[in-house]
Amino acid sequence: MDSFFYFYRKDNLNSMIRNWFKNIGPGTLIAAAFIGPGTVTLCTLAGVNFGFNLLWAMLLSIFATIVLQEMASRLGVISQKGLSEVIREEIKIPFLKQVVTLLILAAIVVGNASYEAGNISGGVLGLETVLGKIAIDIAGFSINLISVLVGVIAFVLLYIGNYKILEKVLITLVLVMSVSFVITAIITKPNLIEMFKGALVPSFPDKSLLTVIGLIGTTVVPYNLFLHAALVKERWHKKEDLPHVKKDTIISIILGGLVSMAIIISAAGIQNATITNASDLAKGLAPLYGEFSKYFLSLGLFAAGITSAITAPLAAAYVAKGCLGWKEGLKSKKFRFVWFVVLILGVVFSSLGIKPIEIIKFAQVANGMLLPVIAGVLLWIMNKKSVLGNYVNSKTQNILGIVIVIATVFLGLKGILKVFNYNLF
Repeated sequence: MDSFFYFYRKDNLNSMIRNWFKNIGPGTLIAAAFIGPGTVTLCTLAGVNFGFNLLWAMLLSIFATIVLQEMASRLGVISQKGLSEVIREEIKIPFLKQVVTLLILAAIVVGNASYEAGNISGGVLGLETVLGKIAIDIAGFSINLISVLVGVIAFVLLYIGNYKILEKVLITLVLVMSVSFVITAIITKPNLIEMFKGALVPSFPDKSLLTVIGLIGTTVVPYNLFLHAALVKERWHKKEDLPHVKKDTIISIILGGLVSMAIIISAAGIQNATITNASDLAKGLAPLYGEFSKYFLSLGLFAAGITSAITAPLAAAYVAKGCLGWKEGLKSKKFRFVWFVVLILGVVFSSLGIKPIEIIKFAQVANGMLLPVIAGVLLWIMNKKSVLGNYVNSKTQNILGIVIVIATVFLGLKGILKVFNYNLF
């Protein structure tokens, strides 16, 4: 009888795990997108400089991300259109439509092209921490071969153009990244009381305001709203699928948030002012907690870099498709052209060590302007029965959305001022 119950429970557990993996999908890609090298570096600096004290900011940003991404995913399933498509159709004033469309294209397509080098470089840093630098000199230029390798992997996955394959690869990489960073955090044996205090009691240590804003801004990402709405309609097609969509969104973003918090916790385990990125952190943890900590952190950084190196070009292509009214899908020449340009620019800049500063500044300004605009437009659309029918926002969702829009105005203004080295707050 005992053996019967053992196998019964085992079958039930296996069934639950299979069902969970069956219904997990686009949300994980969103988690993959917002945990890029920039997020990893910022979380590292937050932990090194402020210990556990800014965990609450990450917790707050996870909540805000869930609210906005749930709206974007609900819009994608019910309308069966991407966010940029709906915006193009719903804004009736020609001049306003052109301004918003140009802002979206500038912030997402140009922005992702300029950030792509950073995504690829993040993956490279993870491998170089373990393997060392591998480069060749051609015509006076030193070309980083690991950058080229990361670019080739991203190219192959994007060129296949099969959503299910892409989804499975990214889910695997996110799980690798999650396990790597969480194990690293556990290895550092954090003080649980201090950790929970940092997560639940807001505080602003001296000179921490910019880091708090950065932690929120690097999690609530404009291009993820476009990517999520576009991806859910590849996976789900009926209003009956909404419970699966909501569960996928919440679980995936919480998972992504826990990864970010694990990085902060890991970094809090070493107080060293010379640490400027996750690669330095990996090297700094090794003497204190053993070589395994270095390998786990390096693997996590590689996974973070390569997932963002795939999702950034993908998001740019989806946005261009929606804004310009293309009907073709993942395998069309136009769609492939957009992600290829974004990817190839990233590989070139990363492998040659070039930083396109002016383009990045332009992209940061465009993103700073775009975040509150898109959050506001999304909230407006989510109340239109002509688009969503009975699935418009509830009063609670609207209140939360308004609070987040106000916060994004502050974040956007702060981001723009930061580019010009001007401090208003």
